[in-house]
Amino acid sequence: MCGRYAITSSPEALRALLAYLDLPNFPPRWNIAPTQPVPIVRLDDGRRRFALVRWGLIPSWVKDPKGFSVLFNARADAVLDKPAFRNAARRRRCLFPADGFYEWREEGGRKRPYFVRRRDGKPFAFAGLWEPWMGPNGEEMETATIITTQANRLLRPIHERMPVILAPEAFELWLDTANVEAATAAALLMPAPDDLLEVYEISTEVNRAANDSARLIEPVGTSDYVEPEPAKPASKRADKAESESDTGQGSLF
Repeated sequence: MCGRYAITSSPEALRALLAYLDLPNFPPRWNIAPTQPVPIVRLDDGRRRFALVRWGLIPSWVKDPKGFSVLFNARADAVLDKPAFRNAARRRRCLFPADGFYEWREEGGRKRPYFVRRRDGKPFAFAGLWEPWMGPNGEEMETATIITTQANRLLRPIHERMPVILAPEAFELWLDTANVEAATAAALLMPAPDDLLEVYEISTEVNRAANDSARLIEPVGTSDYVEPEPAKPASKRADKAESESDTGQGSLF
């Protein structure tokens, strides 16, 4: 899940990462919430362009968005088949620039917020989908959603899902809907490498969407979150033992 995120890099740094033609000038935002305007990058006549859209996808067939759920996330395993996302996955894929995102860990009826960012502090991009919507009275709006996948080992203790973070070398493949089929692009929708990100606990001030300052991403207290140790490659002896003990009956665990 991804219900809040931050964009704090300069427009120049984001343009260098995402290579779009436009020269937008926008302020940093530390607490972006669904239904707010957000920047995306998409292809237009084969060129990457910057656009502002509403976060929360509205399919073109929806008549009244007021009675429609806010689709701010789309599950990676549903984008090819679910009617709300199917057409966008084929024709309207995009990137969401970001510097980090928030997740909440539930324990004892209380939710503790955490901030997640790259270990090296650099910006990155979520995989997304966008849709144009036109109302019965001629209203027009462009909307978008962030795609999520199962959490990697780092984030699994906090939440079972995470946004899809695409590597820069995958940007063009994801965006090029004219030449890359949706099923091929969907193969990119995987959890981020375990060593790409870092996570730490922050103040509950982030819970209020009106709060929007650098203070939100400052670490607080001493978190009891323990980062999982890197998975150790199995030894040849262990591989052999596992192979010899395999009865072919499978397991529930």
